[in-house]
Amino acid sequence: MTARPYHHNPKGGFRNPEGSPNLRIRKRRLIRFIYRQLGKKQRQPEIPEGHVLDRAAVDDGILAGGNPSVTWLGHAAFIIRTGGKVILTDPYLTDYAGPARMGPKRYVPAALKADELPRADVMVISHNHYDHLDARALAAYPHKDHTQVIVPLGLKSFIEKRGFARVIEMDWWESWTADGLTVTTLPAVHSSGRGIHDQKKTLWASFGIRTAKENIWFSGDTAYGEIFHEIGARQAPFDLALVGIGAYEPREIMKMVHATPEEAIQIVRAIGAKQALGMHWGTVLLTPEDPFEAPDRFRRAAIDQGYGEENALLLRIGETRSLKAA
Repeated sequence: MTARPYHHNPKGGFRNPEGSPNLRIRKRRLIRFIYRQLGKKQRQPEIPEGHVLDRAAVDDGILAGGNPSVTWLGHAAFIIRTGGKVILTDPYLTDYAGPARMGPKRYVPAALKADELPRADVMVISHNHYDHLDARALAAYPHKDHTQVIVPLGLKSFIEKRGFARVIEMDWWESWTADGLTVTTLPAVHSSGRGIHDQKKTLWASFGIRTAKENIWFSGDTAYGEIFHEIGARQAPFDLALVGIGAYEPREIMKMVHATPEEAIQIVRAIGAKQALGMHWGTVLLTPEDPFEAPDRFRRAAIDQGYGEENALLLRIGETRSLKAA
């Protein structure tokens, strides 16, 4: 009889890898924090000039970037082109990270609307939080019959109900392969839930995306944990890591679910990524820190940890980076 994986909680649902940081805070305080973030009238930060490209520049960049390339749509949403394929990640593209026009509202628009997205060969969705699993964007996506959607355990029915014809769910370390593209569902240190009563009922994940020439890691949402050394041992090297660097305060709460910019560099070093592109910042106010401090801390951490400032990449929303030049 095969032993039950540790992350399958014996009490039901899922839990983080063994040795992950623990959340030591009263549940009542956590609930207050969540409702405060969902319900409060948020300040609108001052947007640095050039942070968001205009539509013409977005289109020009996608055309010039070609295949292989990555295009940042904002937050954790990317168009990845590799091995002649097109992959979409976590397409949160509408205004609110919450139900029924509630919750944090993005302060900059996505680079593309859902009905403007290219026809993707694969879409990966890391978990079911509203800023990653956007039901309104999924409903508007026009290529549901073509795109293979890959999700962690427990999310297949949610995606199928939005009209997608090809959906598979996978556990950590499982892989899907077709026509030279392999997507591996990998561990992450995070959580799941779209309300108070469904916490950790579905799995969360990161993803390895491999073709003959590129190996790309997409972090989804994650805190730091020792599990990344195991990912490195089993899946390295990665040419590029798309890693979350924002939404990290207050640390007593966020330390279990989101990495700081400094921890993001620790993560990409642990998995053996040659370069890292910071994401999950500059789009929507999920937590109280300055939303534009993360990039500076990310670059400084790369220097301080000997990773190399030139390897800590940042994009403007809508910008495309050709991987031929990476």
